[in-house]
Order: sequence, then C-alpha cells, then structure tokens
Amino acid sequence: MADPPGCCHPCATCLLCLYSCQWITAKKEKRKGLRTTKCDCSWFLFLFCVFLFTLVWLYFAIIILNDFHNFNEFIFKQQKLWLDWSLVLLIATAVLITYSTVLLVLALCLQLCGQPLKLHWLHKTLLIITALVVAAAFTGLGIKWAEEWKSARISLQETGPFLHIGIVGGMTLLAWPLASVIYRTRNTGLKVFLLLAYCAVMIALYLAPLGITSPCIMEESQLPPKPALVGHRGAPMLAPENTLMSLQKAVDCNVQVFETDVVVSADGVPFLMHDEKLTRTTDVQEVFPERADMNSTAFNWTDLQQLNAGKWFLERKPFPTVQSLSDDDRDQVAKQRIPSLEQALEAAKESNISIMFDLRPENHSDYWSFVNATLDVILKSGIPLQQVLWLPDGFREQVKERAPGVQQIYGRKKLQDEKEPLRRVNLPYQDMSFEEIRQYRRDNISVNLYVVNQPWLFSVLWCSGVSSVTTNACQVLKEMKHPIWLLPSRTYLMIWIVVDCVSFLMILWAFLLLKKCSQRRQPVESETDVLLTKINSLMQD
Repeated sequence: MADPPGCCHPCATCLLCLYSCQWITAKKEKRKGLRTTKCDCSWFLFLFCVFLFTLVWLYFAIIILNDFHNFNEFIFKQQKLWLDWSLVLLIATAVLITYSTVLLVLALCLQLCGQPLKLHWLHKTLLIITALVVAAAFTGLGIKWAEEWKSARISLQETGPFLHIGIVGGMTLLAWPLASVIYRTRNTGLKVFLLLAYCAVMIALYLAPLGITSPCIMEESQLPPKPALVGHRGAPMLAPENTLMSLQKAVDCNVQVFETDVVVSADGVPFLMHDEKLTRTTDVQEVFPERADMNSTAFNWTDLQQLNAGKWFLERKPFPTVQSLSDDDRDQVAKQRIPSLEQALEAAKESNISIMFDLRPENHSDYWSFVNATLDVILKSGIPLQQVLWLPDGFREQVKERAPGVQQIYGRKKLQDEKEPLRRVNLPYQDMSFEEIRQYRRDNISVNLYVVNQPWLFSVLWCSGVSSVTTNACQVLKEMKHPIWLLPSRTYLMIWIVVDCVSFLMILWAFLLLKKCSQRRQPVESETDVLLTKINSLMQD
C-alpha cells in the first residue's frame, strides 16, 4: 500500500519500532509484503477494549477518592499499617491508562500511514496483565466496597453532560482511522459492518442527552440555598480528629454542627473517640503497651488523660493538608489530649454551634448506663438542649422523656406508617436519590448526608436541595460560593445541538477527504501494477 500524503518513511519507521518492537524501516516492511492479518485485527480490537476498560477504571478511581480515607482506616485496623493508598491507586491507574493510550495512538497512526499492525508479544503480554489488574480492581470494589457503585451513579448526574461531549469528540476523531480502513479494505461485508456499527453508535450518542438528567440543569433562580456544613469529627484535615483543636478549626470554617463520637470510660466519664481501640489516634502503644489492644471503654479517665491525641497526626499525615500546617499549629497539635464530652459541650456552647454524636458501642451490655452518664453531662453542662443532636437509636424514647429539648436525628428514612413525623435524618449520601431529597425538602424534613469531601459531590447535592452535609474538607467547601456548574435547560439544549452538528460535519469531512486521497492513489497503483506485469513477462521471455 502506498503511504498517504504527509506520512514520511522515518515517521512510519518509528511507529513500527514502538508498536512492533523491531527496528525495521517502513520500506523494508513494505517489501516483505506484510499485511495486517485477522489475528492482528483481533489484537487491535483487544487493545481498544483494554483502553476503554482502563478509562472507565480511571473514572471510578477519581470518584472513589471522596471516600478513600475510610479505606485507609480499614487497612490500618486490619494490618496496623497507615499509608495514603489513594496515591498508590492514582499512580497505578495513571501508568495503566498511559500505556494503553500510547499503544492505541500508535496503532491508529500506523493505520493512517498504511502500515501493518504487528503487535509485539511483549505488548500482548502487558495488555493481558493490564486487563487482569483492572478486572481484579473492579471485582474487589464490588465485593468489599459495593456502595461505590452508587457513588458512580451519582457522579454521572454531575458529569453526564461533559462525558457526552467528550465521548462524541473521541468518536468523531475515530472517524479518520475508520475511514482509512473502509477505503483500504476490499472486503465489502467488512466495510458495510464497520460503517453500520459506527453510524449506530454515533446516532445513539447524538440522542443520548434525551436520557441525561442532572439536578444542576436548572435556572439560576431555582438554585436552593447552600447546604450547611457539619464538621466530621471536627476539621480532621486541619487538626487531629475528635479533639478540641479540631472543633475550633471547624468553627473557623463556619460549620454549624460539630459531629463526633462518644464513648464512656470504665469509671463513667463520656469522652470523644471514634474507634473501639485507641491505637490509631493516640500513643497508647507507648504509654500502655500491654493494654494497647484493649477497648477504649476498659480505660478509666485518669489513664486516658495520660495519652497524647495529636502526635499520630503529624507522624502518619492522614491527609495531604498536614504538610501545610504552620509551626504554631504543629505545636498545638502535639499537645492535644482526648477531650471529655463535658469539655466538648463547653467549647460548643462558647462557639454557639450544635453538637451531633453517636454513642458507642451500641451493642454493649451496659449501654443504658452509657446513655444515663451522657445525659447527665449534657444536662449539667448548661448548653441549650436545641444545640444537641441525638443520633443513637438505643433507648431513644427514654432520652425524649428525660431531655425533651434534645433534637432527635434519625439514621434512617421515614416510614409510611410513621407515628411521629421525622424532622431530621442523617444518612450516607449514596442512600438518597435526588427525587427523595427534594421530596423531603417539600415535607420540611432536614436532610444531612455524609461524608461529602469533593466539590463535585457537594455541587450536585447543593443543586438537589440537601439541607447540610457532613465533611472532612470544611476548609474547601466553605470557599464554594456556587456549584461547579449550573446550566439552564435552553443553554444545555443549544450546546447539545452545536456539538452534534460539529461532530457530524467533521465526520463527513474525514470520509470525503480520505475518499479523495484513495482515488488519487488508485491510478498510480494501477499503472505500477501494469508496469510490474510487463517486466515479469519480459523476464519470462
């Protein structure tokens, strides 16, 4: 085959070298009479599928970053090893997507240059490994972290319009190598199949916006108020979680509620702690090495006060933001101790913010005494009871009788036969659809969703009308004055029409231009064939 205009032999040689791992010039390759076989086409199709597979995984990897701190905590509890596994995830994903993308681009360029697609066995092996690694990642995600599939569904509401534009653009560029294949091949059946398949895909893409819905496709005047911020264990990106410093940092971020977890010590003192054990957020392994694996409820308050609750934050760096702490903040972090509930209530009262908490562990045999001890501290603290949001379900009715002013917040959706109407719910952000959020808003039910860290997720929940979100990244979300994007329906319709029209014209241009190129080459190739035939006949004579 002749090379198309603009495809020089040195360029074709370099492409062949990278794709086939053999330093053979394009002229020699041509003289050998090598052609792209059906097996080569199968490997190209496999390459294209692996590229799409890794691209989808890249999208998932970006989405699950919102919840990756939970994964880091899970690994620590299992292996006692702290590492920011999100960096490992992103680096590995970047390597896989870069490799498959480079190979695909090489293959498409070789096709445009009229060169055979002879993929080297090393690339074939690496492609199989890539496919297996990504498949294992998806399998692990489905088994151990199934709720992230719901996160992906939510993300499509935010990114759907832009994904549509990107996919249309990618398929439009694919028209060039596809047209080259169609005009080069002599197999009529293959030509018809490729053309019909491509047309079907493009028609589906052109009509896809009819099925795309997003809460952020609305008029500016319809945008609900910005959701209030609830500090998840305070401001854990700026200070050690569940400490007084974390509470103060959350106040500085203009949060309205400090969310925490309460545990009761062996001598009946409620204090702030999330984990059952103290190993992750204190230096208990140094101070009480023989008791490090005991539950936090087994320690009395005197022992707990001997533990440091801040040094781990500087050593393990649970968030990248730790690197940017000032010297004063670092000194303050190193001095943090486990706070009692009484201290936290006093700080919340002084800062005029609410406090919301779980009481752990709910399966404890002496849980009623935990409830009583906690209520005693609340009632003695002098904090206005409307600033206390009670999450635990255990003995809720008794809590209502003893402290009727405490705000009850439920970790479930409302029931059809609800005796007492709910006023507040606290749920994972994956558990409520946008329709439900809007219905709760109409029913005057306050909806708090957790844990929301990424601006894209905050934006889509803002557009949905959620009342508040629990977040680790209050310092980021407080700066957002507007959702990332907001499009009126008419504007989105115009963008849709323009993108589809431009895409159609570019595809038409690609096919017409390559058709002219193939027609120009045809006479030259015919004359060459005639000349070669005459030379062969003379040599035979």
